[in-house]
Amino acid sequence: MTSFHGRVEVATDAGALAHRVAEWLTQLGTNSNQRFRVVLSGGSTPRRAYELLASTEFRDRVPWDRILWFWGDERFVPHDDPDSNYRMAWEAMLSRVPVPRENIFPVPTNGAPDAAAAQYETTLKQIYGQDSLNPKRPLFDVVLLGMGDDGHTASLIPGEPVLQERNHWVAAVAHGRPEARITLTYPAIESSRYVAFLVQGEAKAAMFRAIRSGQSDVPAARVQPQGELIWFADRAAAGEV
Repeated sequence: MTSFHGRVEVATDAGALAHRVAEWLTQLGTNSNQRFRVVLSGGSTPRRAYELLASTEFRDRVPWDRILWFWGDERFVPHDDPDSNYRMAWEAMLSRVPVPRENIFPVPTNGAPDAAAAQYETTLKQIYGQDSLNPKRPLFDVVLLGMGDDGHTASLIPGEPVLQERNHWVAAVAHGRPEARITLTYPAIESSRYVAFLVQGEAKAAMFRAIRSGQSDVPAARVQPQGELIWFADRAAAGEV
């Protein structure tokens, strides 16, 4: 089993959860006077936060010119596919705000999955400026993560060999889901100043309770970032309703 890490913030409902995450991310970006690297997650919960960031309430407060956008994982489908995490973030937020296109770094999904994973890892190393991660200099400022009912996060899927990957920053995941996927590995995810899980809905309550009690070693429970770990949850996921 894995002991619980991080702090928990509970919002009243899904809307309040998305608003809290949008506000938190805006404040972090505004407080930084340097380039700010953010890893996006797929799923319906972060989508609501992305839509808020592009709304009139937040749009003019976010330093879009300084933020670099990455993805924690991607289905190996074209970027215009309905299942693409890139497409979701583009439609919900990035296409609606003044972000320079050179600040957007989608996961490549052409060719073979292993080659695409290697290409994305090369991109990350070029931006980072070296080939090995320095614990004193995180790769990212913020990594946003979701959690599946089975405890997976990004495409770190229970029982898959990618869970043991400690050398590569990016890996292809050929099994465990109907389509191949590309995912950041634990070393890349954990090289961040903040890692934030967004957990919503009663369907997540049992898994979240098991993780908080230290009674689970599912992939989401194993994330131990260099910086701060935060679990943003609504009351339903936190078991408070």
